[in-house]
Amino acid sequence: MPLDIPVTATRWSPCYRIIPSRFPPIGLFEKVADPADLEAVFQIEAMTNDRLRDEVGVLALVPPEDRVSGPGTTPIMAAFTHLNPEGSRFTDGSFGVFYAGHTLDTAIAETRHHRTRFLTATDEPAQEIDMRVYAIDLEASLHDIRGLADSHAHLYDPDSYIHAQGLGAELRDAGSDGIRYQSVRHPGGECAAAFRPRLLSNCRQERHLCYMWDGTAITTIYEKKSLDT
Repeated sequence: MPLDIPVTATRWSPCYRIIPSRFPPIGLFEKVADPADLEAVFQIEAMTNDRLRDEVGVLALVPPEDRVSGPGTTPIMAAFTHLNPEGSRFTDGSFGVFYAGHTLDTAIAETRHHRTRFLTATDEPAQEIDMRVYAIDLEASLHDIRGLADSHAHLYDPDSYIHAQGLGAELRDAGSDGIRYQSVRHPGGECAAAFRPRLLSNCRQERHLCYMWDGTAITTIYEKKSLDT
């Protein structure tokens, strides 16, 4: 793919990311004030904590200049240190990408599709799936493919990501911040694929959702709230 794709200054305060609640909200990244100290702290902590490597992931996947630490950074860094071997729209699984929806509705539509795809593939029985919503501030110069849905429809293929993955790898290798694109699962919605943790900040837990899986589809999504007594 050519690198003459327009670049758009993007400031979303906030955008939204939804992940399963089973993933811990707080980890090593929260405890380190200076990202430059992450490597040293990790080496020390790992001496006495066998589970730390699973929690942190592969820190070496993130260049030191792109790392972030401090309160709220675990969900950000986890997207880059825990890789999905199957890949996703803009990565073949060899590097991490932080995906976010511009609105909560877009993030829900995207995760509803991907959860359904996973649950169907693994033939999961009916169950409730707890999900955690994060609100994050994004400030980046993103390669903007929103206007390419017709001329480069293969980038928006709902099933095959091979062409989009090629674009993602090329742009990332060229130093791109990431990609701004139309949501494939939520008509009219927009998403961002950020290639570097340092573009994201002020990540905070927003709400908890429950996805109701009946064995064939996610039929209902509702918000979980704590009632004060």
